[in-house]
Amino acid sequence: MSKKLFAEFFGTFWLVFGGCGSAVFAAGIPELGIGLLGVALAFGLTVLTMAYAVGHISGGHFNPAVSFGLLVGGRFPAKDLVPYIIAQLAGAISAAGALYIILNGAGVFSTEGVGAFATNFYDQAGYAGRSYSMLAAFLTEFLLTAFFLIVILGATDKWTNGKFAGIAIGLALTLIHLISIPITNTSVNPARSTSQAIFVGGTALSQLWLFWVAPILGGIVGGLIYKFLLQKKDNKADE
Repeated sequence: MSKKLFAEFFGTFWLVFGGCGSAVFAAGIPELGIGLLGVALAFGLTVLTMAYAVGHISGGHFNPAVSFGLLVGGRFPAKDLVPYIIAQLAGAISAAGALYIILNGAGVFSTEGVGAFATNFYDQAGYAGRSYSMLAAFLTEFLLTAFFLIVILGATDKWTNGKFAGIAIGLALTLIHLISIPITNTSVNPARSTSQAIFVGGTALSQLWLFWVAPILGGIVGGLIYKFLLQKKDNKADE
């Protein structure tokens, strides 16, 4: 169990450090910035690389919403849920702390502006000057997390070629970010949202509830959809 928890810690650390790090360090550099596409790809690559690095140890959740979805999908034991979430939060917060120290080393850490330090948000004029309502943000996070779980459960099903699961899951997370960075700065992961909000405080903390509730509900619904509507049965009569 300790190895599983360390795997979740390091995997979530890498997700936050690589994904949020790309947003705070490289997204807006004049002429050389990686932009929305680069940040989306960075998040996808963190999951893809860690899926192959430690996925065989812990299952490669790196996300409380994924753990909930796998639980209801019948792929994860209930007794491991809380320890996994604690490990994920510890990894995410440690990564955010490392990002904070690095930014302070250049004297550029700031809590000003929508999405500062890669925080999530709603009801604020963000990218392109658009402000999406709480309902719009909730629906976005809910739907994208539900589909993320469907991809995860399908890609790791015993009937599929598991060698390519990490690629499918990483590309799914990339697509999710391409869709929703302009809407909420993309969460679909309560640990990732919590780690950044802790250092920024204020509105980021007051809005954090949505980035727990919507992804977890989405993960649960996605897990149930796959289990009861999509999962192939062993009995040929059920196919």
